[in-house]
Amino acid sequence: FTAFSFSSEQPAVLCHSDERLALLQLKDSFIIDKQALAAGFCAYPKVDSWDSQSVDCCSWDGIECDKITGVVIGLDLSSSCLYGSINSTSSLFRLLRLQKLNLANNHFNYSLIPYALGNLSMLTYLNLSSSVFSGQIPSEISKLYRLSSLDFSNNWDTNPSQRLLVLEKPDVKSLIQNLTNLKYLSLSYVVVASPIPNVLANLSSLTSLYLEFCGLQGMFPLAIFRLPNLETVWLVENLDLTGYLLEFNFSNKLKKLALWNTSFSGELPASIDNLNSLEFLGFGHCNFSGSVPSTLGNLPNLKFLDLATNSFTGSVPPTLGNLTKLDTLDLHDNYFTGFIPSELTNLTQLTSLNLLGNMLHGSVPSSISRLEKLKFFDCDDNRLGGILEMDAFLELKDLQYLFLSLNNFYLVSPVNSNATRPQAQLVDIGLRHCHLRELPYFLRNQHRLQLLDLSSNNIEGQIPQWMSKVSVETLLFLDLSNNSLIGFDDFPLVLPWSKLQYLKLDSNILRGSLPVPPLSTVFYSISNNSLNGEIPQLLCNLSSLSILDFSYNNMSGGIPVCLSNFSKSLLVLKVRSNQLDGPIPSGWATGNRLKMIDLSKNKLQEKIPKSMMECKMLEYLDLGNNQIRDAFPSWLGSLPELNILILSSNAFYGRMENPKLNLTVFPKLRIIDLSHNRFNGTLPWGYFERWISMKNLDEKNSPPKYMLESLDMRINLMHVSRDYDYSMTITNKGMEMKYPKIIRTLVAIDFSSNRFDGEIPKLIGKLKELHLLNFSNNNLVGGIPIAIAKLTNLESLDLSQNKLVGRIPMELSTQLTFLSFLNVSHNRLTGLIPGGGQFETFQSSSFDGNLGLCGKPLLKECSSNSGSLRPPSLTSSGEFGLDWKVVLLGYGCGFLFGVVIGHVVIKKKPDWFANTFSKFPTRGRRRHVL
Repeated sequence: FTAFSFSSEQPAVLCHSDERLALLQLKDSFIIDKQALAAGFCAYPKVDSWDSQSVDCCSWDGIECDKITGVVIGLDLSSSCLYGSINSTSSLFRLLRLQKLNLANNHFNYSLIPYALGNLSMLTYLNLSSSVFSGQIPSEISKLYRLSSLDFSNNWDTNPSQRLLVLEKPDVKSLIQNLTNLKYLSLSYVVVASPIPNVLANLSSLTSLYLEFCGLQGMFPLAIFRLPNLETVWLVENLDLTGYLLEFNFSNKLKKLALWNTSFSGELPASIDNLNSLEFLGFGHCNFSGSVPSTLGNLPNLKFLDLATNSFTGSVPPTLGNLTKLDTLDLHDNYFTGFIPSELTNLTQLTSLNLLGNMLHGSVPSSISRLEKLKFFDCDDNRLGGILEMDAFLELKDLQYLFLSLNNFYLVSPVNSNATRPQAQLVDIGLRHCHLRELPYFLRNQHRLQLLDLSSNNIEGQIPQWMSKVSVETLLFLDLSNNSLIGFDDFPLVLPWSKLQYLKLDSNILRGSLPVPPLSTVFYSISNNSLNGEIPQLLCNLSSLSILDFSYNNMSGGIPVCLSNFSKSLLVLKVRSNQLDGPIPSGWATGNRLKMIDLSKNKLQEKIPKSMMECKMLEYLDLGNNQIRDAFPSWLGSLPELNILILSSNAFYGRMENPKLNLTVFPKLRIIDLSHNRFNGTLPWGYFERWISMKNLDEKNSPPKYMLESLDMRINLMHVSRDYDYSMTITNKGMEMKYPKIIRTLVAIDFSSNRFDGEIPKLIGKLKELHLLNFSNNNLVGGIPIAIAKLTNLESLDLSQNKLVGRIPMELSTQLTFLSFLNVSHNRLTGLIPGGGQFETFQSSSFDGNLGLCGKPLLKECSSNSGSLRPPSLTSSGEFGLDWKVVLLGYGCGFLFGVVIGHVVIKKKPDWFANTFSKFPTRGRRRHVL
């Protein structure tokens, strides 16, 4: 005992000098990333405590030594702000007795994971997560058979967003088949791109499996669910991973099961209640269907339940009201019907309830006020109705997010709020389409609002002056569109919400001058009102503005020059349909980011300023319906992104000269409207040859995409996204048509109502993506080119009111299978109208005014000759039929020439004439002697 007592008082064993040196060399191989430290991306630099003057490295931060031998067995440098590269020659790999190594949350500058890790054979714990390692995970890791915890997760590059680690050679199977002691495995954000190997089901000690966003494929091995110690299965964001839930007729310890954004499908088994340890169930954004079993309500420990965005049907099980520990219930975007079960109000621990986007009817249970901890409630877009008392929600003092939009509620707001009673201080309110007739009075006492959506109600009159004091320092998003508001009652010149980013006041009856939003505004749309006066110069101070739309008002005066020299934030400028006059502003700024400019339906004059060539990102330009007098602005062809060009209904004039050879012009143009101008000369075949996007669209085989700008906002903990759709008005199928959205595959040419002459170039047949083609009301001659039959996507063809001749090519009826509108009326066409195909659907008005046409659908029948004539011969162009005026003129001249010559011959040589022509037989008829 004396000896034991003596030994227990011996000084602690110091670390080995060679390991101490190795650690100091490791420290010197990195720098401390002070920017990461300042931004809070790391905790503190542990190596700062590693002092070369200190003998005992076992006392340094992050170091663990064996208490008997003094060797370093643990190294924890997680969140230590380290920056630099590491490889297999690092002094780290001289610590051969390491059992635990944690380098998580540092920046190793895209280093490959060192293969020398395989030499640390004593390792039981290895964590290299979130440390900017890249490349293939080395096969040497598979030698570390003592490992019980392995984490390579979240090695992710933010610019561009991409996964950095790859597990292909070796693959998952090769990596883990020898690691039979694994309890914790995380490969989240590692590129695996293969099926999950069945060998995982042999890891009997496994408790946690994290495989988020790995590109997993194939069927999930169901045997993994049977692992006796498994507590967590986290498979989210693997869209190609399929699977289903087996019958859970066995005992297990599963606590977390997350399958978000996978392709798991089938129904939830009734035996799911055997997972009685389950605390977290995330099945959102999968392909599950059928009804939700009532046994789901028998999981006593469940705290989180997400079944959103599936195809569940039937009613919401009232038994869910038994889940008394539930904190979050998300059922949005399914097909649930029936009532909201009143039993849900038994969930007194609930903080979030999301029922958005179902087909629920009835009313919100009046006992909703029992959910005293509720912070988030969303029942948008259902079929709920009845009278809904706002007081029931205001009594929930913790409530922050309330969304009741797109139902059939008649929302009743208290007229006089009791200021002494505690009231919910809401952050986000969505009350769209709630039959409100006035701004809710309870808003007076709301001082923390960030989002307020009261659009599509029946709110009338002035916006009251008290509204100017609501959440003045916090409001970010305000939508009052689609009401009957007439103005702002005694508001300041600049609207008062100092942090406002999104302001939408469309489709009211607002009068007076244009309200000016605060400097912070990003989105400002106030279209479809009755505003007048001039555009305030103060708008040019909005340095963060991305979208500005005050179309469809009565604004007058000129467009301020400062709008053309706006900040580089502006993407959309739309002032369509006002009374603006004067020239288009010049001086468009170099480096601007404008994508859409719509100045149409005003009274703008003079020429298009050439400084518009600085709008290098421009996709959409509409200057139609103004009084612009100019030649064709061929210089706009240098804009690399221009998709849509509308110059209709102005006073543009002159020839469209063909571009120079080998010059790329309008490379992305797919819609051009030059109608109702004074252009003349031949059609610009040189442009037809160079309009690349009309020949072959990149997007045609992709899912439908529309031209829009997306505004993404982070409001508190919520992500709010709003789309601003581009729109246009063009002539289609003989009538003016408004496109509230513009699909990126629509291709159209409208040169109608000009003074173009000459023939239609056969090069038009190369524009194979065309949907709409309108050359009507010009002076075009020649025939209809057979090449038009190559436009197999064509839906509308208008060649009316020209001077076209010849036959309608038969190929149009056999090859244009999508053609739903045709107008060739009021030309000089002849012959039989082709039958079959889409031609069977056209009315006679499509062919009127062509005296030489016959056949269905005209009442004029074809003679036997006209129905069987060969197609007329080609002209020298090789494309069109004969001009029959020329033929008739030839017949006439020949006849006249024959009569004159005959008269001369008879007069001068009567005997020869008589002897010659008396030799012809009379073919049985008596000759009359004169």
